[in-house]
Parts: sequence; structure tokens; C-alpha cells
Amino acid sequence: MGAALADPQPTLAQAKAKLEKLNDKADKVVDRYNTATERYKKAKGTYSSLDTSYKRKLATVADLRAQVVGMAVDSYKLGEDITSWPGIFGSNDPQGRLSGLAVAGQLSQERLQKLAAFDRENRGLKIERDKAQKALKAADKERDAVQKERSEILKLIAQQKKLLKKLGAYNPGNPNSTGIKYTGPASGSAAAVLRFAYAQVGKPYVFGGTGPGGYDCSGLTQAAWRAAGVSLPRTTWQQWAWGQSRRVSLDALQPGDLIFSEGLGHVSIYAGNGQIVHAPQTGDVVKVVKLSAYGRNLVGAIRP
Repeated sequence: MGAALADPQPTLAQAKAKLEKLNDKADKVVDRYNTATERYKKAKGTYSSLDTSYKRKLATVADLRAQVVGMAVDSYKLGEDITSWPGIFGSNDPQGRLSGLAVAGQLSQERLQKLAAFDRENRGLKIERDKAQKALKAADKERDAVQKERSEILKLIAQQKKLLKKLGAYNPGNPNSTGIKYTGPASGSAAAVLRFAYAQVGKPYVFGGTGPGGYDCSGLTQAAWRAAGVSLPRTTWQQWAWGQSRRVSLDALQPGDLIFSEGLGHVSIYAGNGQIVHAPQTGDVVKVVKLSAYGRNLVGAIRP
């Protein structure tokens, strides 16, 4: 029986075609991962805010309760009739409770206002607590979704790295790269954006990366425009939606414009003179290339 034949090695063209498909798929999965992460952060933030409010209200109620006890003690010392207080506080009707107190102890308006505040805070506690519990459940679901997305991404990245190394094209990049100087035609805010982006050239593509040691595509665009004082959302889909009223034609691009491609799976920054600066994909680095050389399946552009 003859020796088993080894699997034939793919040609360079076949390997590049496979890599391109992997990159496109990874772009979409990375964006879903980033979107899930942002939703998780938002849900956790909502929960934290409600939880803080809940604890603050608990402290307020405790303080108001102490004031009510103090009023009862004062009334006793002054000889007021407080025999009906236990029954009044046992009532489930806040308004009836206040009316009973007014009759029983002839409470001052100030005391009535304090007791009214007591009841408002007490009634609001359950509502706030329920909101916090719902937010926590939502955060837990988002966390589960993120973990599933992360698992899928890690598998894709492993495939990409393996193929890139076979091709001798894997570039780990340098997280401490100081980049290159921008000398293009941009001015104003766009110039600040591109100076920042060019300073990141040579740093590795990192899925979910927002700098400073590495970036994914939307992490780079977000950080670059932040350097110019503009706050962009985190993911490509969110950035595209954010720029709905800022769309520009692809044949009227200006430096600083964001170019979306590959079904909104990728975003880059137009640098002028037909060039873009972007974080391409796993195994590559932030780089400057000709738009014509990378612009696959262009969707559109926005001007922040």
C-alpha cells in the first residue's frame, strides 16, 4: 500500500482569496462583538446608576424614619396624645396615615411635609429596585452574548494567523510605533484627525482595540476623531447610523471623511490624494494605502 499523499498546498492566489473571505467574515463578527460589548457597558451603567439611586433612597428613608421617631418622642415629652400612633403607622394608606397623625397629634405643617416625603421615598423604592433588577438581567444577557461572540472571533483569528504565517505575510506590528508624519492636504479638524491616525501607523490590528497599543478599524476612527474633539460611537454600524445626516458622495471625498466598505464591516479615514489610513485586519498593522487598492465593496462615506 502506497504512502498517503500530503494535502496539496494552496496556490498563492487561492490562499489570498481564502484570506480575503476570512477577513470579511472577521470584520462582521468583530463589529457584532463590539456592538454587544457597547450594549453590555450601557446596561451595566444603567444598573449601576439605579443601584446607586436605590441605596441613596434607602439612606433617605432611614433618615426620615429617624425623624418620625424623633417627632413621636418629642410629642410624648410635650404630653401630646400619641396613643393612636401605632395603629396609624400600621395603615397601608399613606394619605390616611397622614390624616390620622394630624388629628392624633395636631402635627405642624413641617412635620406633615417630612412624613409626606417619607411616603414618597418609600413608594419610589420598589419602582427603582425593579428597574435596577431588570437592568441587571439585561446586563447578564449581554455578557453571555459577548462571550459567544468572543469565542467565534478567537477561532477566526486563529485561522487567519495560521494562513498568514503560511504565506509569510503575518505582521505582528509594534504597539509602541510612533507612526509617520502626515503631510497631506487636510486642514482644521481633519488635519488633527489625520495627524493622530498617521502617528498610529505600524501599530497592530487588534480586534476590539481602541488604543493606544493597537486598534480595530472603528477603534482607530473613533480615537482619531476624538483627537479633534468629536465623539463618535464605537462600532462601524453605530458610526454609520450616527452620520446619517452627514453622508457625502464617494466622488466628493475630503480628508478626514470616513469611508465604509464591505457591508459596513469596515471603516477607514480618507487622507486625501486617493489614499486612506486604516486598521485592516488581524495579522496586519495600521497603514496608509491607496483607496483603489483596498476599496472593496464601498458602501458610502460620512463627514463628521
